Amino acid sequence: MVIEQSAPHHGDGKLTMQTEEPNAASTSRWYALMLLTAVYTINIADRFVMSTLIEPIKAEFALSDTAVGLLTGAALAIFYVSAGIPLGLLADRWNRKRMIAIALGAWSVLTGLCGLAQNFWHLLLLRIGVGIGEAGGTPPSQSLLADEFPPNSRPFAMSLFSLGAAFGAALGASLGGWINDHYGWRAVLLVFGAMGIPLAALVALTLPEPRRGRLDSGVPVLVVSLKHTAVFVRRQKSLLHILAGTTVVTFWGWGLVWWTPAFLMRNHDMSLSQSGQVLGWMHGVGGVLVTLATAAAMKVFAQRDPRYQSWFIAVATLVPTVPSMLAYSTESTGMAVFMLWLFVPMIYLYIGPTMALSQNLVPATMRSQTCAIILFVANVANLVIAPVLIGALSDLLAPRLDDPSQSLRYVLIGASATGFWAAWHYMAAARNLREDLVRAGTAVRN
Repeated sequence: MVIEQSAPHHGDGKLTMQTEEPNAASTSRWYALMLLTAVYTINIADRFVMSTLIEPIKAEFALSDTAVGLLTGAALAIFYVSAGIPLGLLADRWNRKRMIAIALGAWSVLTGLCGLAQNFWHLLLLRIGVGIGEAGGTPPSQSLLADEFPPNSRPFAMSLFSLGAAFGAALGASLGGWINDHYGWRAVLLVFGAMGIPLAALVALTLPEPRRGRLDSGVPVLVVSLKHTAVFVRRQKSLLHILAGTTVVTFWGWGLVWWTPAFLMRNHDMSLSQSGQVLGWMHGVGGVLVTLATAAAMKVFAQRDPRYQSWFIAVATLVPTVPSMLAYSTESTGMAVFMLWLFVPMIYLYIGPTMALSQNLVPATMRSQTCAIILFVANVANLVIAPVLIGALSDLLAPRLDDPSQSLRYVLIGASATGFWAAWHYMAAARNLREDLVRAGTAVRN
């Protein structure tokens, strides 16, 4: 049963009492998870494929590493992160499935148009559009899934949802590399853009729209502004550490992997197709296996102590940091690939548990906004700082080396050490986690 004292649609300070007993897992619940995981796959694929295409785009438009970083990362990210928070606020007030369908259709069309760009500026403007479109996908998806799965099932569900990152990166690396070698980089973007159109129609026509907060504890829920959400988030000490940890771990993981295809081509004489195949297996097989193992672990940990989720991420970030440093420092191609196998799949581990923790640490009508804040900090690190900073440092270092081709290697080695920093934040987040869950109204009594 659901009791409402005021419909949660518009304005600030409207009080809504919502209570609903969790139902048994339904076909609708798992269908929503499957469909939204497919949307997330397309989101990551359309973003990640630009990393695969760095070298051919750079060659055609005669770009520096700094310009490549701006085009492939910052162009998307500046508008992705700028649009993400207002779109997250909209998702906490509007029909989420319609928003997802519109966003997916928009960024898919614009990705396809990137394949028709005639110069750097055409491509830059289209990538900006892609970034705005993609900003409207993940926040409403996570909010919707939080209303399909109860609090103690969200870590498991969000970990399965994060399979989309592994599938998307694998598509971007392997399929993108293969199409480029046979038909050129423009064909890659046309194909990847076309993949999202039928999926957008399926979302619009078949995705359920559950009632907000129906599976939480039944405490009063306020339909709030971004200011109210920011004040609440600031009080949640564990969530602040998760925000910081997400920022750093995304730079360490996805930021370094962004430049890895170029590193393998420059320093280990791989072709674009070879680097794509090597990394594609790491994402598609290693990433999927790590994500499934994470989902299994979360199913166990979420029934015990929620702090295990944060400790799990901390340890699993700390351990592969050393292999990440060795991957870029060794001269042996075989050893570099082996170390990348110990590093690249592990960058998927934090996604699902982080999503679940962030959704559980705020009330229902703050979830899309909180997701947008998480994406803001993560994508500043991944798509602004990592591409531009690493590219600029590489350009700055190259003239000072006897072998300028080694500049990217040295920058990546130094950046790899940030994994230690990320692990510390997730360890610190566990200290206040239990009381913060009580404040958010999502603590589970075992």
